[in-house]
Amino acid sequence: MAVAFRGALRTAAFCLALTLAAGGGAGAACRDDVIDVRGGDAAARFTIEVARTEETRARGLMFRETLAADHGMLFIFDPPRDVAFWMRNTPLPLDIIYIDLAGAVVRIAENTVPFSETPLPSGATVAAVLEINAGLSRRLGIAPGAQMRHPAFAGAGALWPCGG
Repeated sequence: MAVAFRGALRTAAFCLALTLAAGGGAGAACRDDVIDVRGGDAAARFTIEVARTEETRARGLMFRETLAADHGMLFIFDPPRDVAFWMRNTPLPLDIIYIDLAGAVVRIAENTVPFSETPLPSGATVAAVLEINAGLSRRLGIAPGAQMRHPAFAGAGALWPCGG
């Protein structure tokens, strides 16, 4: 009986987490340390570090050996521009998600090679780049066209505005 109850409780908690991640909760307001993802099969929420300055963008996730599954780093570019990332001094394989000013995913460099210095270009003008653990974008259903909600995409053209 206790095992069945714990299983039901875990299922209910998982459903609640997906609902909140998809923006269905009352706390759907944007926060600087959280990014929400939706679209197609995707519904996820990541706790993030934000890299806004040249120094923090240059360092990124270099030298990090671990990254929690629900964490990432968001690189913000103001003004938006074409960018290229590489994996110099980065021991973690990552998925690098390029995002336009409206909050739409335009490209994903999946399963990047640790320590590689091969440039991974955005292929378009982007306002931000999200780095998460390698394989998560595919596992969570994040693909081009998915939408992100974060204060960085809170302008008039946002596909998924804060509070909405």
